[in-house]
Amino acid sequence: MTEAIVFRRVRALDPAGALDAEVDVVVERGRITRVGRDAAAELVASDRVRVVERAGAWLMPGLIDLHAHLREPGAEGKEDVASGLRAAAAGGFVDVCCMPNTRPVNDSRVVTEMLVAKARALGTVRLHPIGAITVGQKGEHLAEMADLKDAGAVAVSDDGRCVTNSQVMRRALEYAATFDLPVIQHAEDHALTEGAQMHEGAVSTKLGLRGWPRVAEDVIVARDVLLAEYVGARYHVAHVSTQGAVRILRDAKARGIGATAEVTPHHLLLTHEALLGYDTACKVNPPLREAEDVEALRRALADGTIDCIATDHAPHGVLDKHVELAEAAPGVIGLELCLPLLLGLVRQGVLSLSRLIDALTRAPARVVGLEVPRIRDGARADLVLVDPLARWTIDPARLRTKSRNTPFAGHAVQGRVVMTMCEGRVVHEERHEPHDEPEAE
Repeated sequence: MTEAIVFRRVRALDPAGALDAEVDVVVERGRITRVGRDAAAELVASDRVRVVERAGAWLMPGLIDLHAHLREPGAEGKEDVASGLRAAAAGGFVDVCCMPNTRPVNDSRVVTEMLVAKARALGTVRLHPIGAITVGQKGEHLAEMADLKDAGAVAVSDDGRCVTNSQVMRRALEYAATFDLPVIQHAEDHALTEGAQMHEGAVSTKLGLRGWPRVAEDVIVARDVLLAEYVGARYHVAHVSTQGAVRILRDAKARGIGATAEVTPHHLLLTHEALLGYDTACKVNPPLREAEDVEALRRALADGTIDCIATDHAPHGVLDKHVELAEAAPGVIGLELCLPLLLGLVRQGVLSLSRLIDALTRAPARVVGLEVPRIRDGARADLVLVDPLARWTIDPARLRTKSRNTPFAGHAVQGRVVMTMCEGRVVHEERHEPHDEPEAE
């Protein structure tokens, strides 16, 4: 019987503790008990110890996703809690926050409690529901936030719909502040985006599609920052996509306003030109923007104006995407692809490795008040082992999610999650597979 797991001679990376060193890490009874050079030397010969040794591997704190759609209840054919959490574990995530735009909407204690109980029974990674701001996400009457928090909700959001009524948003911020819940806003003035299919610009004009202007996001972020300052509430912007929103957030932070923000991998990697072939896999909400927006988002993430990275994992079935662009559902899958895709930005020098890890661990934990995953003596054993040299080609059919909607199918990436540990339990383990490609000489 195995009593301990030893990660032998790994490069341990924990920006929260300024750790970047080749060490041994010992896990016993769900906790990290030793970290240090040759800390496990006397244990490795024991038949009660499992030794994990992989040349060149990185050991990082488990990742946290602030923004995922697991489709349960109501659309379990696209994804459910079990498949979504398997995908999360395969992507290195140990904490997943799920959005409330399900059927029925998670605007009540009963739905929140169901999600928490289901995830706990699975025993994989942890699930943290996000409750709705308003009943039915209709933007009219506030949901019972006290009940939502008591049932396990870590934030409130009407994601997919913006709270456009300023009075409702003010009351939401005031009410949420009494429970120390962040309000996560989907920033979109729907009057400015009616009928829009993609970003408003040269590409939308060329394709003959109605465009979605940047200002539809910017005006909501600007208004909400002023409201958050006025009532002293915690405000978080979901999936920031415009350079204008970045400017507003940078100014808000400089003035000490409690505003935070997230950005998705696809908004960091793709522009509106990806839709030139009417590719429905690239239809997302908010839409892919222009190169200058991508550059602004990258700079803002690097300097901390944008706090964290969130996948906005949005699984859809074939019939949701294999239709005309105007009829296609917006969204891409992201839980399993986030880390390998963004490691490309590290290799390009856009982001430091420590900043990438921080944006996927400590920063999102702080937004919703979760325990920060750490690599240190006594910490909960939430860990992800990464082979940074593994080269592979993204094949949606091999992913754990039920859905296949990604614009990155066929893309070559470098870096693979080979093991994920949650509270000392191995919840994902990847062996060398035939589709792994040898490192280039």
